[in-house]
Amino acid sequence: SDTLKALVFSPLIGFVLAGLLVLIARKVLSSDLFASPKEKTPPPGWIRGLLILTCTGVSFAHGSNDGQKGMGLIVLILVGIVPAVFSLDMSTSAETIARIHASATAFEQQWKAAPSVTTAVAPAAAATDATTDADIVAARKVLTGYLRKDPVSPATVAAMGTVNHQIIETFGRINNLSSIPAEQRRNLRLNVYVLSESLAKMAKKKELPQQFDPKAAADYQKLLKGLTMFIPTWVKFAVALALGLGTMVGWKRIVVTVGEKIGKAHLTYGQGASAEIVAFGTIEAADILGLPVSTTHILSSGIAGTMVANKSGIQGDTVRNIILAWVLTLPVCVLLGAALFGAGLFFVLRVLGVH
Repeated sequence: SDTLKALVFSPLIGFVLAGLLVLIARKVLSSDLFASPKEKTPPPGWIRGLLILTCTGVSFAHGSNDGQKGMGLIVLILVGIVPAVFSLDMSTSAETIARIHASATAFEQQWKAAPSVTTAVAPAAAATDATTDADIVAARKVLTGYLRKDPVSPATVAAMGTVNHQIIETFGRINNLSSIPAEQRRNLRLNVYVLSESLAKMAKKKELPQQFDPKAAADYQKLLKGLTMFIPTWVKFAVALALGLGTMVGWKRIVVTVGEKIGKAHLTYGQGASAEIVAFGTIEAADILGLPVSTTHILSSGIAGTMVANKSGIQGDTVRNIILAWVLTLPVCVLLGAALFGAGLFFVLRVLGVH
């Protein structure tokens, strides 16, 4: 998958590019950048400014990629615990709601442009005012199957029309989401989510049926995505604060490992700046492409690349331990998560008396 490829290849990219940047910088920039730091002596002002700039870039990139995981997990928990409040972005404006309704109406007109789809699945395909709750559930099931592994079929397109018609009905009678009864917000979220993700997958795989305008469908998909893929401002501040406090508490061990234990010589200012510039660029590129990467992996690999380029050599024990940590983290977390979930499920079933 794209996720696995990004996690595997991003450290290699960091290693190679950081090494190349060091080789270039040594030829065109001041030699002061590659002098060994003197103990307890601060760097010259211009070097300190450069390092602050590159560190800021890495911090920004870290928040745009790695930092999203914490925010996403918190929002998922909030949606599960308080769905009436967090299942949809309740701050959505009346203007946006009107745009969603207009886009959904236009989408339905394009959907009806292919008469064959209206008879592909019965009764859900017709997407009329007589659509029942059972039809909606059946349509969502079809789209869920498509998102998992099923190929595009007339049934898929018909299900999109059914779910979209329900969205038209809902957004045609409201101008704010708070007017939707709390118990109905979960169903609206499900409708919005399966349609949005189906459109996104079709666009990515170039499977969008011909009757739909690609640009209009993409704009509609973004509007729908904004209803469910949102992060409350207070969650952003909480995660940023947690990352900042964690860095303040544990910075020394990280700095010692990165600065002194990856290479056989102490990290120079130029090597650190090169690794940080590459880490910033690589993470931002991954962010634009929607790929998850690890700041720690890229930066550590970049440091190792600068050590090789600087002919300083690398410490095998440290690099081996870092690689083992990378390799073992994913399967260990999967196994622990499965074990904890199984134990929790077993406990709940025992409490409820289910055998």
